[in-house]
Amino acid sequence: MKNIELLAPAGSLKKLKTALDYGADAVYAGGKDFSLRAYADNFTLDELREGVEYAHARGKKVYVTVNIFPRNSDFESAENYFKALEEIGVDAVLITDAGFISLCKKVAPNLTIHLSTQANTLNKYTVEFWANQGVERVVLARELPLKDVKEIHEHNPNVELETFVHGAMCVSYSGRCLLSNYLNGRDANRGECVQACRWNYRMTEVGRGGDPLEIEEDGRGAYVLNSKDLNMLSYIPELIDSGVYSLKIEGRMKSEYYLATVVNAYRRAIDAVEANTFEKVRLELEEEVRKVVHRDYTTAYAFGDNDKTIAYREGQNQGTHEFIAVVLESGEGYAIVEMRNRFKKDDVLEVLSPNECFNSELIIGDMYNDKEELIDDAKIVQQKVKIITNLKLTSGDILRRKRK
Repeated sequence: MKNIELLAPAGSLKKLKTALDYGADAVYAGGKDFSLRAYADNFTLDELREGVEYAHARGKKVYVTVNIFPRNSDFESAENYFKALEEIGVDAVLITDAGFISLCKKVAPNLTIHLSTQANTLNKYTVEFWANQGVERVVLARELPLKDVKEIHEHNPNVELETFVHGAMCVSYSGRCLLSNYLNGRDANRGECVQACRWNYRMTEVGRGGDPLEIEEDGRGAYVLNSKDLNMLSYIPELIDSGVYSLKIEGRMKSEYYLATVVNAYRRAIDAVEANTFEKVRLELEEEVRKVVHRDYTTAYAFGDNDKTIAYREGQNQGTHEFIAVVLESGEGYAIVEMRNRFKKDDVLEVLSPNECFNSELIIGDMYNDKEELIDDAKIVQQKVKIITNLKLTSGDILRRKRK
């Protein structure tokens, strides 16, 4: 079996490093321009260079999104941008627009091109067309069932196929949305989406004089456009069988804790499939992706038509666990952590780690502040605390606590 790529989002340089440290084979990131997540931190060219160096030193890859729907005025600066990305050594660019693809091939011929999901690719003949234009990978539309994906792969065995497997879904067709623009003047197709689909709505009828007609799930309105989150962790064998090469996690706007948790779960799941031990760990890993904030989960359209993809209630599940601290360094019998949420002596914490300490229990015993004073309550935000433990923690490990 060909090794499957786990592809993770990187909304910042720190998140890029977190994703790679927790098991991603590659990350996708946006620069300050031409990306569909304009409100992520995103990367300067210098930060992209550092990120590429960090990834390549570990045998991993960085892809850069250049996937807006461009206008005439965008092309002059895009030419310089493509040249800069080629010089930095990014491993691929994700593009939606045919004009940008043509420009990239002309001015930066050594850049590998991936076709963004925004291009709405749904069939084997369109994949074949883009392959003939020099595209090496196609990120398929999110609306495709796996049986269609398999047919696409069989028709195009030399084209890499990428598909989303986890994270927020868009109620609009493969992300092509005008709602944000219409309601707020911010163009989702140019990276400025305000997620108007997550708002609560009320209906009115002219004959009632404009009084609202409630379509209620609660007293505040209804969430008729609010999609559930995608979760395909239990179906990685089926994804692999369909011919998908790259499994893509959504979330350039999500937290480092979210990213570490989800990437770690999918890394372990993929490794277990390859080792024929998946069924032994599947339920445990399904619980992992419920430890972070998420909407109700769905498999969307992977197995055919699905009319149960809308999350009608307000807000998100808070997750079964909360982020308590991150490990900065460790030594024989101790670890230095940076506090994220208050913890006290005798608290029972759990370790999130890409290493062997994964899901180990840590009972807080003696701990010291930065003045080497014994304390029993870590309550100062981002306080550095030395905790006494025999666990072999490593820098970047996360401590979390089950919610009561």
